[in-house]
Amino acid sequence: MERTFSRWKTQCLSRLDLSKKGSVDEDIEHVVSLLNSCEQFFTTSSCSGRIILIDGMGDSCDVQKQNCVWLFVSHKKCTSDDLMLGLSRSSGDAVLKFEPFVLHVQCRRLEDAQLVHSLAINSGFRNSGLTVGKTGKIILAVRSTHSLEVPLSHDGKPLVDGEYIQFLTQIAKQKMEQNLRRIHRFFQNLQAVLSTERLHIPDSASTQEFQDSQQKHKTDRGGGQGTNEQNQLHVYKRRQRRQQHKSDSCPGDGDSNLPDLDDCLDLFA
Repeated sequence: MERTFSRWKTQCLSRLDLSKKGSVDEDIEHVVSLLNSCEQFFTTSSCSGRIILIDGMGDSCDVQKQNCVWLFVSHKKCTSDDLMLGLSRSSGDAVLKFEPFVLHVQCRRLEDAQLVHSLAINSGFRNSGLTVGKTGKIILAVRSTHSLEVPLSHDGKPLVDGEYIQFLTQIAKQKMEQNLRRIHRFFQNLQAVLSTERLHIPDSASTQEFQDSQQKHKTDRGGGQGTNEQNQLHVYKRRQRRQQHKSDSCPGDGDSNLPDLDDCLDLFA
């Protein structure tokens, strides 16, 4: 499984970027680079968040945005003039969307995915989740729910006036700012437990930084969420030590990295 994961990572990171933009978005380059620098992870797709104005015909503008004309797209904040200009080119049904940050990460082990999933939830990405495929692929999806979707025209005729466009621009701006704050928190949490070379047991400074962050989150929320996530970190650290011991005493044991049932239950406790 270890060799298989390494092969998957090499193949994925060596492929051309087939996204419309053709490269990783500037605001998440540091997040993607940090994860890909660790042997336990590699990213398969990402978007820092964007504001888009799409023109479609009737119901043809589906989730995949096929057969649609992109009137405007930006991974930064936009102005009402940007949207008005794009809307003036509409000949179908124009829809304004704000799509928040999304990141898909393939993980080597279940506990690696659970740790980063916990960090994502703590950073505000409440809609994050992970799946285990039939081939053994463990995929973590880091995503949020603060999206926006508003129809602006029908058959090329505007449905709203300039004042409403200005209002929507402010809403989109606020959502983008919130999105960037969550990305920043997520990166800080990752930095607290990941080195630039590999996933590791945090040193005293990194551990203290992570615990301080968790304690602040617990205090802000007035609940036990921070304690929950600290417990998950302690479980992870304990397991890493045990796996290191197994690796030292039983080299070549291909099953030594697989989590046992008790460990999996600890992660969900």
